[in-house]
Amino acid sequence: MRTPVRRWLTGLLTAAVVASAPLATPSPAGAGNVATPGNFTGHGFDQCLAPTQRSMNAWLKHSPFLAVGIYISGDSRGCRDQPNLTKKWVATQLRKGWKLLPITLGPQAACHPSFPRYGNDPTIRTRPGSGGTYPKARRQARREAVKTVEAAQALGIAPKSTLWYDLEGFDVTNTRCRESAMHFLSAYNTKIEALGYVTGVYSSASSGIKMLDDARVDRPDAFNLPSRIWIARWDGNANTSTTYIREDGWRPGGRMKQYRGGHTETWGGVSINIDSNWLDLGKGSWAPRVQHCGGTKVNLDTYQVLGEDTTATNQVMALQCLLTEAGLYDGKLHGTYNERTIEAANAWQTSHGFSATRTWGRVHWMSLHAVGPHPVLKLGSAGEEVRRVQRALKAASATLDLKVTGVFNQATVKAVKAYQGRRDQTANGIVTGTTWKALRRGKR
Repeated sequence: MRTPVRRWLTGLLTAAVVASAPLATPSPAGAGNVATPGNFTGHGFDQCLAPTQRSMNAWLKHSPFLAVGIYISGDSRGCRDQPNLTKKWVATQLRKGWKLLPITLGPQAACHPSFPRYGNDPTIRTRPGSGGTYPKARRQARREAVKTVEAAQALGIAPKSTLWYDLEGFDVTNTRCRESAMHFLSAYNTKIEALGYVTGVYSSASSGIKMLDDARVDRPDAFNLPSRIWIARWDGNANTSTTYIREDGWRPGGRMKQYRGGHTETWGGVSINIDSNWLDLGKGSWAPRVQHCGGTKVNLDTYQVLGEDTTATNQVMALQCLLTEAGLYDGKLHGTYNERTIEAANAWQTSHGFSATRTWGRVHWMSLHAVGPHPVLKLGSAGEEVRRVQRALKAASATLDLKVTGVFNQATVKAVKAYQGRRDQTANGIVTGTTWKALRRGKR
């Protein structure tokens, strides 16, 4: 058994090595991963243990969730063992469209009665030091930040991703406990940012989050606050508000809320015990503009039947542009439904299971918009694939009032449900392979 002095020296040397050691270089397998969660508004869940791939696949296709919390680091986390959480797992979820919320549960507030959890997981040091700046807590925090980033890099979590520190609820009226935690988080945030990541803090609305908000207002220059907050407030309201803090902080785009605590949900035959969250981060779900054929408008209010007597040049130009992008039309985009356009339209029709006709109908518009990549899309998804679904749905119904925004919003959910209902599909508002297939085949 080591003596207290030897333990102290060993700890000091270990800390020095950790603080000075170079961070691991992200491997090529993670180099192509996007920063997560990025811009997103929608539902998320978190669970102690990262789910299996089978579970993630089932929940992607059937659940409302598109974000998932994963515990990547921290000696005090409940699930130190994460057998499913690998670099491949991370890359797979990101590729499929999941937004990941990497969580560290390291040293906790010293006045929390449940920590240390294992006996060998330290709590935050509470000695204020001669200047009242809690230097020991700050040193702890910098070491923990290095460990967090090393864990993130080992999993292929890209720089500019948000790394969340889980500070469980504690007694904020205990001055040393509160101040040491505040100084710890400030130093942790500074180090995380210096290492190229975005900072986020999860805590109870009435303790850690209130502490941060009070510091924001009352001591605005004293601490380095997190860029984003994750509010634990189990009020059942899927929003980012709570009466414990002011409404103006971390807005826009800097909040998420855990609005329901541990419970079991079953989607696609897979049951998981989860906490439920609502996210509103970054710009929110947002789709960058995509230009077609030098600026030709393809997002139309409606998609008309085209024939030789068509005078709607914007409709024909949209068709000519999309057929050009499909490699079937190489003429000018003049808006006249002429023989050259009909020939390209016929080539599309016959190659996608339709009879060649001299008219271009709604079913053909649907197919033209829907052909291409077919990821799972749901509330919160954003991008050109969402625009394609929105255009295909508008082509399917002459009366559908739906803006083509590239953001899978509530109006899109409603339109998808209506379409699925007409096709005798499960009307859940989630676009999976079944719905994509029906749209590609022009099934109205």
